Amino acid sequence: MKKFYHIELTENPNAKYAIIPGDPGRVEKIAKHLENPVHIGTNREFVTYKGSLCGENVLVASTGIGGPSAAIAVEELYMAGVRTFIRVGTCGGMQKDVVGGDLVVATAAIRMEGTSKEYVPIEFPAVSDFDVTSALVMACRSMKKVYHTGVVQSKDSFYGQHAPERMPTSYELKSKWDAWIQCGCLASEMECAAVFTVSNALGAKSGAILSVIWNQERENLGLNSPKVDGIDAAIAAAVSAVEILIKQEMQS
Repeated sequence: MKKFYHIELTENPNAKYAIIPGDPGRVEKIAKHLENPVHIGTNREFVTYKGSLCGENVLVASTGIGGPSAAIAVEELYMAGVRTFIRVGTCGGMQKDVVGGDLVVATAAIRMEGTSKEYVPIEFPAVSDFDVTSALVMACRSMKKVYHTGVVQSKDSFYGQHAPERMPTSYELKSKWDAWIQCGCLASEMECAAVFTVSNALGAKSGAILSVIWNQERENLGLNSPKVDGIDAAIAAAVSAVEILIKQEMQS
């Protein structure tokens, strides 16, 4: 187990699927959706549980905040045998129709972070896997939840988004934010670009489903902008998507 330097698993999980929230506090909650969940590792921001779905071992492992931590988690979980990753987390809406409580299935991520640049040149896009994304969409439809599919923005600085005017690079932050909105970017978050890029570099599959917390653009325009903290629907969709993927693999 020496190769799992950061996630420090206590056993070889023998699992090909992993649901990866950022927040360690959400791991146990997600793991309760699995059969026979057990805790198998904790170190720093990395908490890991193992359970099963449809007879297959599945991990739930936190990645912490941001690209560097997420990349470490994906790298070491891949070393442990994981080949399919689903990020489940939160985001802030950017388009006017993306409202608090909605779900966002990310098809790609704007690489406005540093981690992915140490894997592939900036010209290479951070894209999710089609099969994983399709499974997430199927899960959202079956739940009859309001969902959006499209591009999200991955950033390194939370406060660079929420207080750009006090940053020396405010001119760049503001102009790029406007450009992302004009191009239809759905939401802003902090891990998708790293998860997608590292997965692609390793030859693994990945996707992401995000719960919209609120929308600062709606608030700036004086529109109703509810704040919704729960991510139960996103968790349910991620678990359902893993079940779909396992069943598809069984039938192939």
